[in-house]
Amino acid sequence: MESQDLDLLIIDMWDLIVAAAAAAVAAGTTAAAMYIDAKTGIGADIAALRGFRKGGKIWEEAVKQKQTSLYYLWEESALLRGNDECIWSREGCYTWTQAYDRVHQYAQWFLSQGVRPKDLVGVYLQNSPDFMLIWIALWSLGAAPALINYNLAGEALVHCLKISGSTLLLVDSDEALQARINESKSAIEGELNMRCVNLEDAKSVVVTLPAQRPGNELRDNVKGSDPMCLLYTSGTTGLPKGCQFNTDRMHMVCSQRKAGTGRTVPSDRWYDCMPFYHGTGGCAALNVLCNGVTLCVGKKFSTSNFWIEVRDSRSTWITYVGETARYLLAAPPSPLDLQNEVRGMSGNGLRPDVWIKFRDRFGITEIVEFFNSTEGVFGLVNYCRGDYLATSVGHHGILRRRLLQNTFVPVRVDTGTGDLLRDSKTGFAIREPYDVGGEMLVAVPSEKAFQGYHNNPGATEKKFIRDVFKKGDLWYRSGDALRRTDDGRWFFLDRLGDTFRWKGENVSTAEVSEVIGRFPGVVEANVYGVQLPNHDGRAGCAAIYIDPAVRGTFDYAALLQHTRTRLPKYAVPIFLRIVENMTPIHNNKQNKVPLREEGIDPAKVYKGDEIVWAEAGAKTYQPFTESHWDSLNSGKARL
Repeated sequence: MESQDLDLLIIDMWDLIVAAAAAAVAAGTTAAAMYIDAKTGIGADIAALRGFRKGGKIWEEAVKQKQTSLYYLWEESALLRGNDECIWSREGCYTWTQAYDRVHQYAQWFLSQGVRPKDLVGVYLQNSPDFMLIWIALWSLGAAPALINYNLAGEALVHCLKISGSTLLLVDSDEALQARINESKSAIEGELNMRCVNLEDAKSVVVTLPAQRPGNELRDNVKGSDPMCLLYTSGTTGLPKGCQFNTDRMHMVCSQRKAGTGRTVPSDRWYDCMPFYHGTGGCAALNVLCNGVTLCVGKKFSTSNFWIEVRDSRSTWITYVGETARYLLAAPPSPLDLQNEVRGMSGNGLRPDVWIKFRDRFGITEIVEFFNSTEGVFGLVNYCRGDYLATSVGHHGILRRRLLQNTFVPVRVDTGTGDLLRDSKTGFAIREPYDVGGEMLVAVPSEKAFQGYHNNPGATEKKFIRDVFKKGDLWYRSGDALRRTDDGRWFFLDRLGDTFRWKGENVSTAEVSEVIGRFPGVVEANVYGVQLPNHDGRAGCAAIYIDPAVRGTFDYAALLQHTRTRLPKYAVPIFLRIVENMTPIHNNKQNKVPLREEGIDPAKVYKGDEIVWAEAGAKTYQPFTESHWDSLNSGKARL
């Protein structure tokens, strides 16, 4: 029996169990039924499992009809919605019919450029309606885009293009992007044999071409394992790695929403200004379009323009990533804060210390926080209304907890080496209780469960580990540490490599960051461990951005007391780095790597930043000077 068939059988059995439970509850009161459902999460479990089953059936039918290409989901929406608005943007708007025609014009242009089924085409583009239309046009040919981060230049840019194996690169007409491409053009065109085409030049031809729908034969051989796009990891610890986002995975995401698990209705309008080359921004936009919902395109994230565009576009949902909510909260309160039509927001990385503040200030009814990675093997989702599930990254009711108890497993890890800790007698990994948490491992039947890093078998192999709980078993390493409460709420602990060890104890950077982030005047806290001369482990350091309005009167003594009363002694940061600017990378997520590398050495720290520290027994943070650094180096100062 196939694993998917087994899953469907289990779901069918549970449907019967729940039906029986519902009948029993019916003998009581509605209030009792609601209480039982809230306590056990059965209702949410059944909705999720039924959605998975329905999505699976939609996929099975697509396979039978040779309509596995995601183009068909988009086409169904386009033909259904007709003259309704499909895409809104400052650059111009499209009805579904207009978008349908433009997709086919782009498809004809790609055919004229030699693009064929299974090809990857490089795109180095900012957000725009054309970005989406180009993506779907490639699907219509059985091809897919390689999504290049347009902030990349030099070696990293050439590296990503080389991984893709593309022979064609579409480049945004923006001057800065053109300049970055031109700097590496000899390598791109010479070494990689890749043609660079300015998007504006291509568009001038595209608009003259017939809007002829490509024949079905171009899509007949699209397999579930084929990429619907090539994504890249963020590359904060080295050169980015390519990850193909498989067609069947995205088809399931879209089909489950089509089956009713989504929270949208056709009249919704979805604002997305997160970068489309990033998994969250791009896939959210495609999911919307494949389900007949209007997409409102923001060119890029801007604190000052965000709510203006949301109001002007009449958006009812928004996409967020990382610290987006924190940056919007940092703006001065305005009478316009509640003057929006936004009902819900969806994304990942919403931090606990800003969750409720953001929700209440801007009047958001529903938050859909999901936890996943570019690799996409371990995923969670939290459909949150109210306070009960607030700040968690996912929720499993009693049924899914039972089903997945030996599929998602937390284990103990050596934070210094990153290796799994093993029992000295058995040689097997040490399983942690769910409420304690650890790095999450995912049981997989074979290495095919992870599509792998594109053209990088060495990196792919490192994601798997064997002989974990018994000889011959195979597990996928997520690289993320999480814990799950007894009632099924999942909470993020840390990214493997971010957790550090101090005074013989493990320190969670996420936990410390949350505590500091709740202190008045702290807009952002980015926590990491720094190496010190003559000391084992890493000492805690927090790069904090203080609200400019209170920077001159900021109470460091109160902050120190705040952390000491809320954190274990070993987790209280010894050092603070007062930064002039916040520390996001291109996708609004924090970057610890350069901060960790600079440490607290005054000769390395950016001159605009200030380091302060709290010696043992100190009542406040004081400036950290060259003489203090010398004392640490000479061994005179001990912490």
